[in-house]
Amino acid sequence: MTINISSKQMDVTPAIRNHIEERLAKLNKWQTQLINPHFMIHKLPNGYEVEAAIGTPVGDLFAKAQNEDLYQAINDVEQKLETQLNKQKHKGEARRANESLKTLNEQ
Repeated sequence: MTINISSKQMDVTPAIRNHIEERLAKLNKWQTQLINPHFMIHKLPNGYEVEAAIGTPVGDLFAKAQNEDLYQAINDVEQKLETQLNKQKHKGEARRANESLKTLNEQ
């Protein structure tokens, strides 16, 4: 999988690239194909902002986080993406649960 990482204000070092790749590897536990992941890093006056856009077969994921520490901002983005994947994965189950409650209330 090719990960696009870009930044205009700073150089993307191998350590930054390695940290992002390790965080994306944690998303593999959801067994969803990640299509064209793109990370954008912005240097702010008081920290960093990291944006991530990733396509999946079900829909697109987008997350943004700001922090004084770049690595913590990357971790925050990974947690937000994981939350979105969890929501996508269990969305159908939640709907089925709501339908079964409706049928029980009607009886």
